[in-house]
Amino acid sequence: MAEQKEIFIHHVFFWLTNPASEEDRAKLIEGLKKLSTVKTIQQFHIGQPAGTNRDVIETSYSISWFVIFNNAKDQDSYQVDPIHLKFVDECSHLWKKVLVYDSTDAQKM
Repeated sequence: MAEQKEIFIHHVFFWLTNPASEEDRAKLIEGLKKLSTVKTIQQFHIGQPAGTNRDVIETSYSISWFVIFNNAKDQDSYQVDPIHLKFVDECSHLWKKVLVYDSTDAQKM
């Protein structure tokens, strides 16, 4: 498999305010599906903890949002896109914590 270079990865982890609520979980997932229509997104994945169990694995989050952009400029555009702003407005009440990991190609350094 070829290494992907010159991309921008945006990985967001959400901790729901009510993690036992299937309704809140479904609302967040639906919001993320709508968010996936932002034109600068190349690929996305909506995930959940995989059930693996090792000391180095974080499993306390509820939902993850993994997005690939062509470059940092496209990710910057996504941050102010009306679809993204609407997602935050409509869904932010669902989570108590958000943690973001952004990364770019390490070989560019």
